[in-house]
Amino acid sequence: MKLGLLTACMPERGLPEIAAWAGANGYEALEIAAWPEIDSRPFTASHLRVERFTQEDADKTLELLAQHGLTLSALAYYPNNLHPDPEQRRQANDYVTRCVDAAALLGAPPVGTFIGRDPTKTVAQNLTEAERIFPPLVEYAGERGVRLMIENCVMEGWHPDGYPGNLAYSPELWEWMFDLGLYLNFDPSHLLWLGIDPVQALKPYVDRVIHAHAKDAETFPELRNRFGFFGSTATREDDPWSMGWWRYRIPGLGAVDFPHYVDTLYEGGFDGVLSVEHEDPVWGGSPEKVEAGLRIAHTNLRPLVVQ
Repeated sequence: MKLGLLTACMPERGLPEIAAWAGANGYEALEIAAWPEIDSRPFTASHLRVERFTQEDADKTLELLAQHGLTLSALAYYPNNLHPDPEQRRQANDYVTRCVDAAALLGAPPVGTFIGRDPTKTVAQNLTEAERIFPPLVEYAGERGVRLMIENCVMEGWHPDGYPGNLAYSPELWEWMFDLGLYLNFDPSHLLWLGIDPVQALKPYVDRVIHAHAKDAETFPELRNRFGFFGSTATREDDPWSMGWWRYRIPGLGAVDFPHYVDTLYEGGFDGVLSVEHEDPVWGGSPEKVEAGLRIAHTNLRPLVVQ
């Protein structure tokens, strides 16, 4: 297992600067953000533009990482692949294939994305639609030696009422998507506030986890008593991503049991990358604070990941 980071927390920097910083601060891998442009959604970035990506581009990227003692753990592009607007959905699906093409040139790291959800349709209708959309994407990737993985983020901000906007948030849905040929980019933080024990949820599925996130979450029961599980409603329009009673944290600063989480990955035979996804508001807001947050994450996780 290696310790890496997702580059999306540094959207204002170029990949050479991020690689140099990561290597100098003890990280071993990068999960490279590959959105076509910086999205209006927080924590998106364009550190690898895959639209016209060539073998020369791939060679330069891998050489850059190697110069700093890094490997490439995954390409990250997380849109709503079931977007209610047909054209936006088509663009998202097509861009996933561009990421696959780039990954194939880069040695075939996995490509991470979301299932998504059309909030105008029922869950059952969305699952049926996903069963139409994803098998061709999985086949396209497989023909190029690339695996598609889905992160279990709830994406409540994609739904007007804060309901799940990514139909991959629970073990029940994981089993459904595994049948489509998809893999899991496991993130324990999303399970914590759902009331699901991340370690217990992970144990039966480690063989389908090909990439793992290191992100924590902190809950505030007294605020949940005010808003309820589904979060704030009257102020939801101010920030669709804030439910009001929990927040993401740097690993070790929340409630996820990271020693047992990492141990469960090892016990299940996982030998991929544990990638820090930094979305902690306490250690965000400026490049300097983001760097400090990543250093804290490294300090807390390094003893758990065997070198």
